[in-house]
Amino acid sequence: MPFTEPIYILGMRPGSLDLDSEARSLLQGAALAVGGRRLLDACPTEFCPAAERLVISSPLDGIMETIRSVAASGKRVVVLADGDPLFFGIGHRLSREFGRENILVLPSLSTVQLAAARLGVPWEKTAFVSLHGRDDFTPLYSALVHSETIAVFTDEVNGPVEVAKAMLQRGADGFTMTVLENLGTPEERVRQLGLQETWGMEFSPLNIIFLEREYPPELTLHLGIPDHYYLHQRGLITKLPVRAAGLSLLAVEQESVVWDLGAGSGAVAIEASHLARAGNVYAVERNKTRAAMIRENQRRTGAWMVEVVHGQMPDCLGDLPDPDRIFIGGGLGGESNLQNDLLDLACERLKPGGRMVIHCILLETLLLARTSFEKAGWHFGVTQFQANSADRLAGDLRFKAQNPVFILWAEKP
Repeated sequence: MPFTEPIYILGMRPGSLDLDSEARSLLQGAALAVGGRRLLDACPTEFCPAAERLVISSPLDGIMETIRSVAASGKRVVVLADGDPLFFGIGHRLSREFGRENILVLPSLSTVQLAAARLGVPWEKTAFVSLHGRDDFTPLYSALVHSETIAVFTDEVNGPVEVAKAMLQRGADGFTMTVLENLGTPEERVRQLGLQETWGMEFSPLNIIFLEREYPPELTLHLGIPDHYYLHQRGLITKLPVRAAGLSLLAVEQESVVWDLGAGSGAVAIEASHLARAGNVYAVERNKTRAAMIRENQRRTGAWMVEVVHGQMPDCLGDLPDPDRIFIGGGLGGESNLQNDLLDLACERLKPGGRMVIHCILLETLLLARTSFEKAGWHFGVTQFQANSADRLAGDLRFKAQNPVFILWAEKP
Protein backbone atom coordinates (compact mmCIF):
# COMPACT_ATOMS: atom_id res chain seq x y z
CA MET A 1 0.00 0.00 0.00
CA PRO A 2 1.44 3.41 -0.93
CA PHE A 3 2.44 5.62 1.99
CA THR A 4 1.13 9.19 2.28
CA GLU A 5 4.73 10.41 2.02
CA PRO A 6 7.65 8.42 0.60
CA ILE A 7 10.57 7.25 2.71
CA TYR A 8 13.39 9.66 1.90
CA ILE A 9 16.85 8.13 1.49
CA LEU A 10 19.49 10.83 1.60
CA GLY A 11 23.05 10.21 0.42
CA MET A 12 25.71 12.08 2.38
CA ARG A 13 28.95 13.07 0.69
CA PRO A 14 31.72 10.53 1.51
CA GLY A 15 34.09 11.78 4.18
CA SER A 16 32.66 15.21 4.90
CA LEU A 17 29.10 13.81 5.23
CA ASP A 18 27.69 17.07 3.88
CA LEU A 19 24.03 17.38 2.87
CA ASP A 20 22.69 19.76 0.25
CA SER A 21 19.94 22.28 0.97
CA GLU A 22 17.14 20.02 -0.30
CA ALA A 23 18.25 17.17 1.96
CA ARG A 24 18.48 19.51 4.96
CA SER A 25 14.97 20.78 4.28
CA LEU A 26 13.63 17.23 4.25
CA LEU A 27 15.37 16.49 7.54
CA GLN A 28 13.77 19.53 9.15
CA GLY A 29 10.33 17.94 8.94
CA ALA A 30 11.33 14.37 9.80
CA ALA A 31 9.61 12.44 12.57
CA LEU A 32 12.18 9.63 12.36
CA ALA A 33 15.82 9.84 11.27
CA VAL A 34 17.51 6.49 10.60
CA GLY A 35 21.18 5.84 9.89
CA GLY A 36 24.50 4.54 11.10
CA ARG A 37 25.80 6.17 14.25
CA ARG A 38 28.51 8.06 12.36
CA LEU A 39 25.96 9.51 9.95
CA LEU A 40 23.50 10.51 12.66
CA ASP A 41 26.27 12.14 14.67
CA ALA A 42 27.09 14.26 11.62
CA CYS A 43 23.58 15.77 11.74
CA PRO A 44 23.25 18.29 14.59
CA THR A 45 19.95 18.60 16.44
CA GLU A 46 18.99 21.74 14.54
CA PHE A 47 18.97 19.72 11.30
CA CYS A 48 16.09 17.55 12.51
CA PRO A 49 14.81 19.00 15.78
CA ALA A 50 11.63 16.92 16.07
CA ALA A 51 13.01 13.62 14.85
CA GLU A 52 13.46 10.46 16.86
CA ARG A 53 16.86 8.99 16.02
CA LEU A 54 17.24 5.29 15.23
CA VAL A 55 20.69 3.75 14.81
CA ILE A 56 20.93 1.03 12.17
CA SER A 57 22.26 -2.27 13.50
CA SER A 58 21.91 -5.94 12.64
CA PRO A 59 19.52 -7.64 12.33
CA LEU A 60 17.56 -5.18 10.22
CA ASP A 61 14.09 -6.69 10.68
CA GLY A 62 13.27 -4.59 13.74
CA ILE A 63 14.55 -1.44 12.02
CA MET A 64 12.31 -2.11 9.03
CA GLU A 65 9.25 -2.61 11.21
CA THR A 66 9.84 0.71 12.96
CA ILE A 67 10.23 2.50 9.63
CA ARG A 68 7.04 0.86 8.34
CA SER A 69 5.06 1.84 11.41
CA VAL A 70 6.09 5.51 11.30
CA ALA A 71 5.68 5.83 7.51
CA ALA A 72 2.26 4.15 7.58
CA SER A 73 1.07 6.70 10.14
CA GLY A 74 1.72 9.49 7.64
CA LYS A 75 4.83 10.84 9.35
CA ARG A 76 8.07 11.57 7.52
CA VAL A 77 10.91 9.06 7.66
CA VAL A 78 14.40 10.02 6.51
CA VAL A 79 17.12 7.39 6.12
CA LEU A 80 20.73 8.59 5.94
CA ALA A 81 23.21 6.72 3.77
CA ASP A 82 26.85 7.12 2.75
CA GLY A 83 27.33 8.26 -0.85
CA ASP A 84 24.90 6.66 -3.29
CA PRO A 85 22.30 4.65 -1.29
CA LEU A 86 21.59 2.39 -4.28
CA PHE A 87 25.22 1.39 -4.79
CA PHE A 88 26.03 -1.32 -2.24
CA GLY A 89 23.90 0.69 0.20
CA ILE A 90 20.73 0.37 2.23
CA GLY A 91 18.63 1.68 -0.66
CA HIS A 92 18.33 -1.80 -2.17
CA ARG A 93 16.98 -3.31 1.05
CA LEU A 94 14.49 -0.46 1.51
CA SER A 95 13.34 -0.79 -2.09
CA ARG A 96 12.67 -4.51 -1.65
CA GLU A 97 11.03 -4.02 1.72
CA PHE A 98 8.65 -1.17 0.88
CA GLY A 99 8.51 -1.07 -2.92
CA ARG A 100 10.10 1.43 -5.27
CA GLU A 101 6.92 3.49 -5.29
CA ASN A 102 7.38 4.20 -1.57
CA ILE A 103 10.96 5.49 -1.59
CA LEU A 104 12.61 8.64 -2.89
CA VAL A 105 16.39 8.63 -3.24
CA LEU A 106 18.60 11.70 -3.23
CA PRO A 107 22.07 10.33 -3.99
CA SER A 108 25.40 11.95 -3.35
CA LEU A 109 28.81 11.34 -4.87
CA SER A 110 29.70 7.66 -4.43
CA THR A 111 32.88 6.50 -2.72
CA VAL A 112 33.94 4.76 -5.94
CA GLN A 113 33.59 7.98 -7.95
CA LEU A 114 35.67 9.87 -5.42
CA ALA A 115 38.34 7.15 -5.26
CA ALA A 116 38.56 6.87 -9.06
CA ALA A 117 38.93 10.64 -9.30
CA ARG A 118 41.79 10.61 -6.80
CA LEU A 119 43.59 7.96 -8.87
CA GLY A 120 42.65 9.31 -12.29
CA VAL A 121 41.27 5.88 -13.20
CA PRO A 122 38.34 5.50 -15.65
CA TRP A 123 35.85 3.35 -13.78
CA GLU A 124 33.12 2.46 -16.28
CA LYS A 125 34.64 -1.02 -16.69
CA THR A 126 35.66 -1.47 -13.06
CA ALA A 127 34.35 -4.51 -11.20
CA PHE A 128 32.80 -3.77 -7.82
CA VAL A 129 33.13 -6.16 -4.89
CA SER A 130 31.61 -5.75 -1.45
CA LEU A 131 33.07 -7.80 1.41
CA HIS A 132 30.77 -6.25 4.02
CA GLY A 133 29.56 -8.94 6.39
CA ARG A 134 30.91 -11.81 4.26
CA ASP A 135 32.77 -14.86 5.50
CA ASP A 136 34.20 -15.80 2.10
CA PHE A 137 36.03 -14.04 -0.72
CA THR A 138 34.21 -15.63 -3.66
CA PRO A 139 33.18 -12.28 -5.26
CA LEU A 140 36.79 -11.09 -5.04
CA TYR A 141 38.18 -14.23 -6.70
CA SER A 142 35.60 -13.96 -9.49
CA ALA A 143 36.54 -10.34 -10.14
CA LEU A 144 40.26 -11.17 -10.15
CA VAL A 145 39.64 -13.68 -12.95
CA HIS A 146 37.62 -11.48 -15.24
CA SER A 147 38.48 -7.83 -14.55
CA GLU A 148 41.40 -5.48 -15.03
CA THR A 149 40.39 -2.99 -12.32
CA ILE A 150 38.50 -3.91 -9.14
CA ALA A 151 37.09 -1.68 -6.41
CA VAL A 152 36.73 -3.51 -3.10
CA PHE A 153 34.46 -2.25 -0.33
CA THR A 154 35.91 -3.47 2.98
CA ASP A 155 34.73 -3.66 6.57
CA GLU A 156 36.44 -4.00 9.94
CA VAL A 157 36.82 -7.78 9.52
CA ASN A 158 37.70 -7.93 5.81
CA GLY A 159 40.21 -5.10 5.43
CA PRO A 160 43.26 -4.56 3.20
CA VAL A 161 45.43 -7.03 5.14
CA GLU A 162 42.84 -9.80 4.80
CA VAL A 163 42.30 -9.05 1.11
CA ALA A 164 46.05 -9.19 0.41
CA LYS A 165 46.37 -12.44 2.36
CA ALA A 166 43.49 -14.06 0.46
CA MET A 167 45.01 -13.05 -2.88
CA LEU A 168 48.47 -14.32 -2.00
CA GLN A 169 47.10 -17.63 -0.75
CA ARG A 170 45.56 -18.19 -4.18
CA GLY A 171 48.69 -16.97 -5.96
CA ALA A 172 46.94 -13.91 -7.40
CA ASP A 173 49.93 -11.60 -7.09
CA GLY A 174 49.75 -9.88 -10.49
CA PHE A 175 47.88 -6.87 -9.13
CA THR A 176 48.81 -3.57 -7.54
CA MET A 177 46.81 -2.54 -4.49
CA THR A 178 45.93 1.04 -3.65
CA VAL A 179 44.28 1.72 -0.30
CA LEU A 180 42.33 4.97 -0.02
CA GLU A 181 41.52 5.95 3.57
CA ASN A 182 39.22 8.61 5.00
CA LEU A 183 38.35 10.02 1.60
CA GLY A 184 36.98 13.55 1.68
CA THR A 185 38.32 14.32 5.16
CA PRO A 186 41.43 16.14 6.41
CA GLU A 187 42.86 12.69 7.32
CA GLU A 188 42.62 11.43 3.72
CA ARG A 189 45.48 9.13 2.72
CA VAL A 190 46.19 7.25 -0.53
CA ARG A 191 48.83 4.51 -0.55
CA GLN A 192 49.92 2.11 -3.29
CA LEU A 193 51.27 -1.05 -1.70
CA GLY A 194 52.66 -4.43 -2.59
CA LEU A 195 50.44 -7.22 -1.29
CA GLN A 196 53.17 -8.45 1.05
CA GLU A 197 53.70 -4.94 2.43
CA THR A 198 50.27 -4.89 4.05
CA TRP A 199 51.14 -7.50 6.67
CA GLY A 200 51.32 -5.90 10.09
CA MET A 201 50.03 -2.55 8.81
CA GLU A 202 47.06 -0.70 10.27
CA PHE A 203 44.41 1.04 8.23
CA SER A 204 41.51 3.33 8.97
CA PRO A 205 38.18 1.44 9.09
CA LEU A 206 36.96 3.92 6.45
CA ASN A 207 38.81 2.66 3.41
CA ILE A 208 38.26 1.39 -0.11
CA ILE A 209 40.72 -0.70 -2.14
CA PHE A 210 41.49 -0.39 -5.84
CA LEU A 211 43.20 -3.39 -7.48
CA GLU A 212 44.76 -2.96 -10.93
CA ARG A 213 46.15 -5.82 -13.00
CA GLU A 214 49.88 -5.52 -13.68
CA TYR A 215 50.20 -8.48 -16.02
CA PRO A 216 47.87 -11.25 -17.27
CA PRO A 217 48.17 -14.96 -16.41
CA GLU A 218 50.45 -17.05 -18.59
CA LEU A 219 47.44 -18.81 -20.12
CA THR A 220 43.99 -17.47 -20.96
CA LEU A 221 41.31 -19.29 -18.99
CA HIS A 222 38.83 -20.90 -21.38
CA LEU A 223 37.19 -24.20 -22.20
CA GLY A 224 39.35 -26.66 -24.11
CA ILE A 225 42.84 -25.76 -22.89
CA PRO A 226 45.27 -28.19 -24.60
CA ASP A 227 46.49 -31.03 -22.39
CA HIS A 228 50.17 -30.15 -22.77
CA TYR A 229 49.56 -26.74 -21.18
CA TYR A 230 48.61 -28.45 -17.91
CA LEU A 231 51.25 -29.69 -15.52
CA HIS A 232 50.26 -33.30 -14.75
CA GLN A 233 51.68 -36.55 -13.45
CA ARG A 234 52.04 -39.74 -15.52
CA GLY A 235 49.11 -38.98 -17.80
CA LEU A 236 46.74 -38.36 -14.88
CA ILE A 237 44.70 -35.75 -16.71
CA THR A 238 41.19 -35.79 -18.13
CA LYS A 239 42.10 -35.37 -21.77
CA LEU A 240 40.61 -32.50 -23.75
CA PRO A 241 37.95 -34.35 -25.84
CA VAL A 242 36.52 -36.32 -22.93
CA ARG A 243 36.90 -33.29 -20.62
CA ALA A 244 34.77 -31.23 -23.00
CA ALA A 245 32.10 -33.93 -23.13
CA GLY A 246 32.10 -34.34 -19.35
CA LEU A 247 31.77 -30.62 -18.69
CA SER A 248 28.94 -30.41 -21.19
CA LEU A 249 27.03 -33.17 -19.40
CA LEU A 250 27.82 -31.63 -16.01
CA ALA A 251 25.88 -28.51 -17.10
CA VAL A 252 27.67 -26.09 -14.76
CA GLU A 253 25.70 -22.89 -14.14
CA GLN A 254 26.96 -19.45 -13.18
CA GLU A 255 26.30 -19.85 -9.44
CA SER A 256 27.01 -23.59 -9.16
CA VAL A 257 28.99 -25.09 -6.31
CA VAL A 258 31.18 -27.69 -8.02
CA TRP A 259 33.20 -30.58 -6.56
CA ASP A 260 35.94 -32.14 -8.69
CA LEU A 261 36.81 -35.32 -6.75
CA GLY A 262 40.11 -36.99 -7.51
CA ALA A 263 41.08 -33.86 -9.43
CA GLY A 264 44.49 -35.04 -10.70
CA SER A 265 45.80 -32.08 -12.70
CA GLY A 266 42.75 -29.95 -11.85
CA ALA A 267 41.87 -29.46 -15.54
CA VAL A 268 38.15 -30.11 -15.02
CA ALA A 269 37.92 -27.86 -11.96
CA ILE A 270 39.85 -25.08 -13.69
CA GLU A 271 37.64 -25.08 -16.76
CA ALA A 272 34.48 -25.52 -14.66
CA SER A 273 35.46 -22.29 -12.87
CA HIS A 274 35.21 -20.49 -16.21
CA LEU A 275 31.51 -21.43 -16.18
CA ALA A 276 30.77 -21.03 -12.45
CA ARG A 277 31.69 -17.34 -12.41
CA ALA A 278 29.67 -16.57 -9.30
CA GLY A 279 29.90 -19.99 -7.67
CA ASN A 280 32.52 -22.06 -5.90
CA VAL A 281 34.76 -24.76 -7.35
CA TYR A 282 36.67 -27.25 -5.19
CA ALA A 283 39.44 -29.44 -6.61
CA VAL A 284 39.90 -32.33 -4.16
CA GLU A 285 43.09 -34.37 -4.43
CA ARG A 286 44.68 -36.73 -1.89
CA ASN A 287 48.16 -36.82 -3.47
CA LYS A 288 50.39 -34.00 -2.24
CA THR A 289 52.38 -33.70 -5.47
CA ARG A 290 49.27 -33.56 -7.64
CA ALA A 291 47.67 -31.00 -5.32
CA ALA A 292 50.75 -28.81 -5.82
CA MET A 293 50.40 -29.28 -9.59
CA ILE A 294 46.79 -28.11 -9.42
CA ARG A 295 47.90 -24.94 -7.63
CA GLU A 296 50.53 -24.33 -10.30
CA ASN A 297 47.96 -24.87 -13.07
CA GLN A 298 45.65 -22.48 -11.22
CA ARG A 299 48.39 -19.86 -11.09
CA ARG A 300 49.21 -20.22 -14.79
CA THR A 301 45.57 -19.90 -15.89
CA GLY A 302 44.47 -17.34 -13.29
CA ALA A 303 41.63 -19.64 -12.20
CA TRP A 304 41.33 -18.01 -8.78
CA MET A 305 37.81 -19.37 -8.26
CA VAL A 306 39.25 -22.85 -7.65
CA GLU A 307 39.96 -23.86 -4.05
CA VAL A 308 42.41 -26.76 -3.83
CA VAL A 309 41.52 -29.24 -1.09
CA HIS A 310 44.33 -31.63 -0.22
CA GLY A 311 43.10 -34.56 1.84
CA GLN A 312 41.76 -38.08 2.00
CA MET A 313 38.22 -38.57 0.73
CA PRO A 314 35.58 -38.68 2.01
CA ASP A 315 36.82 -37.24 5.33
CA CYS A 316 38.12 -33.98 3.80
CA LEU A 317 34.70 -33.18 2.30
CA GLY A 318 33.00 -32.52 5.63
CA ASP A 319 33.59 -28.75 5.70
CA LEU A 320 32.75 -28.08 2.06
CA PRO A 321 29.36 -26.58 1.11
CA ASP A 322 26.87 -28.97 -0.45
CA PRO A 323 27.46 -29.10 -4.20
CA ASP A 324 25.19 -28.49 -7.17
CA ARG A 325 27.53 -30.42 -9.45
CA ILE A 326 29.97 -33.26 -8.77
CA PHE A 327 32.58 -34.55 -11.18
CA ILE A 328 34.42 -37.76 -10.32
CA GLY A 329 37.35 -38.56 -12.55
CA GLY A 330 39.24 -40.79 -10.13
CA GLY A 331 38.92 -42.46 -6.79
CA LEU A 332 36.03 -44.87 -7.37
CA GLY A 333 37.75 -47.76 -9.14
CA GLY A 334 40.12 -50.44 -7.90
CA GLU A 335 40.76 -51.76 -4.41
CA SER A 336 40.78 -48.29 -2.81
CA ASN A 337 37.01 -48.01 -3.22
CA LEU A 338 36.46 -51.08 -1.06
CA GLN A 339 37.57 -49.09 1.97
CA ASN A 340 35.47 -45.96 1.60
CA ASP A 341 31.95 -44.84 0.87
CA LEU A 342 32.84 -41.93 -1.38
CA LEU A 343 30.02 -42.44 -3.87
CA ASP A 344 27.40 -42.84 -1.15
CA LEU A 345 28.53 -39.65 0.52
CA ALA A 346 28.65 -37.77 -2.78
CA CYS A 347 25.09 -38.84 -3.55
CA GLU A 348 23.95 -37.79 -0.10
CA ARG A 349 25.61 -34.35 -0.23
CA LEU A 350 24.55 -33.45 -3.78
CA LYS A 351 21.69 -30.96 -3.68
CA PRO A 352 18.27 -32.03 -5.02
CA GLY A 353 18.16 -31.30 -8.73
CA GLY A 354 21.94 -31.48 -8.85
CA ARG A 355 23.95 -33.42 -11.41
CA MET A 356 26.86 -35.82 -11.13
CA VAL A 357 29.21 -36.96 -13.89
CA ILE A 358 31.58 -39.90 -13.47
CA HIS A 359 34.28 -40.87 -15.95
CA CYS A 360 34.73 -44.63 -15.79
CA ILE A 361 37.63 -46.44 -17.40
CA LEU A 362 37.22 -49.66 -15.41
CA LEU A 363 34.09 -51.75 -15.90
CA GLU A 364 33.97 -52.31 -12.16
CA THR A 365 33.61 -48.56 -11.64
CA LEU A 366 30.81 -48.34 -14.20
CA LEU A 367 28.94 -51.23 -12.59
CA LEU A 368 29.36 -49.77 -9.10
CA ALA A 369 28.04 -46.34 -10.14
CA ARG A 370 25.18 -47.69 -12.24
CA THR A 371 24.01 -49.97 -9.43
CA SER A 372 24.07 -47.11 -6.94
CA PHE A 373 21.99 -44.82 -9.16
CA GLU A 374 19.48 -47.58 -9.95
CA LYS A 375 18.97 -48.28 -6.23
CA ALA A 376 18.53 -44.58 -5.51
CA GLY A 377 16.00 -44.15 -8.33
CA TRP A 378 18.02 -41.43 -10.06
CA HIS A 379 17.61 -40.61 -13.74
CA PHE A 380 20.91 -41.42 -15.44
CA GLY A 381 22.56 -42.21 -18.74
CA VAL A 382 25.84 -43.61 -20.06
CA THR A 383 27.85 -42.63 -23.13
CA GLN A 384 30.91 -44.50 -24.31
CA PHE A 385 33.46 -42.05 -25.64
CA GLN A 386 36.59 -42.75 -27.62
CA ALA A 387 38.61 -40.07 -29.38
CA ASN A 388 41.37 -40.40 -31.94
CA SER A 389 43.85 -37.57 -32.22
CA ALA A 390 46.30 -36.78 -34.98
CA ASP A 391 49.90 -37.88 -34.37
CA ARG A 392 52.94 -37.44 -36.60
CA LEU A 393 54.52 -40.55 -38.10
CA ALA A 394 57.01 -40.96 -40.95
CA GLY A 395 56.54 -37.40 -42.14
CA ASP A 396 52.76 -37.75 -42.25
CA LEU A 397 49.84 -37.96 -39.83
CA ARG A 398 48.13 -40.93 -38.28
CA PHE A 399 45.26 -41.12 -35.82
CA LYS A 400 46.27 -42.33 -32.38
CA ALA A 401 43.48 -43.85 -30.30
CA GLN A 402 42.88 -42.70 -26.73
CA ASN A 403 41.51 -45.07 -24.12
CA PRO A 404 37.72 -45.48 -24.28
CA VAL A 405 35.85 -43.86 -21.40
CA PHE A 406 32.33 -44.44 -20.13
CA ILE A 407 30.77 -41.11 -19.19
CA LEU A 408 27.98 -41.68 -16.70
CA TRP A 409 25.73 -38.76 -15.77
CA ALA A 410 22.95 -38.75 -13.22
CA GLU A 411 20.44 -36.28 -11.80
CA LYS A 412 19.30 -36.30 -8.19
CA PRO A 413 15.51 -36.13 -7.76
